[in-house]
Amino acid sequence: MNFLAHLWLAQSDDGLRLGAMLGDFVRGGMDTSELPLAAQRGIQMHRFIDQYMDGLPAMAELRQRFKPPFRRYAGIVIDMAFDHQLARRWNEYSAISLQQFDIEVRQLLAQYDELLPAELKGFMRYADRRGLFAAYQQKDEILFSLTGLGRRLSRSNPLHRADEIWDELDDDFARGFSQVFPQVQTAVTGWIATRIAGALPDSGPDSGLIQGLIRG
Repeated sequence: MNFLAHLWLAQSDDGLRLGAMLGDFVRGGMDTSELPLAAQRGIQMHRFIDQYMDGLPAMAELRQRFKPPFRRYAGIVIDMAFDHQLARRWNEYSAISLQQFDIEVRQLLAQYDELLPAELKGFMRYADRRGLFAAYQQKDEILFSLTGLGRRLSRSNPLHRADEIWDELDDDFARGFSQVFPQVQTAVTGWIATRIAGALPDSGPDSGLIQGLIRG
């Protein structure tokens, strides 16, 4: 999953949302002790989601649909494709518009600006210029993002040519998302119940947020 899907899976919990965004920017050895406890859990949840998805048979089957030289980069393309699928189907998953969701994410990150790594701040400046995450509804925006990702990789790669395979694989992306996303939702619900609820005290700000998330 890419940013939008991770944020949605964090549901309405601000701490988990913050962790969902930080997950790709906080390396294993970095100190996260200054973050709210729920944000630390959100980073752990982000990593759980990535690991869980990698092990799904449906993901392995989808990766096999890619031919060289794209197969090596199938995971990156699928992550972006799933965000595209979620953005296109947003009204099926959320009671608020994607544009309002964008605003809420930006307000949350602004609240914790002093704790954000420079890379995440840089990404959000880019997101503001491109109108993300609402722009993920558009195929051209996904292809533009893949080109940008390709430029940041040290190894020569074909991500700038993703348009050559996109239309051929679009139906596979849609079917894969429909199959995988419900499995991930179920896994995240179980992860929250076993890893977060038991780790938090019975009272206090983090407890109320997480218990509400579980009941929801």
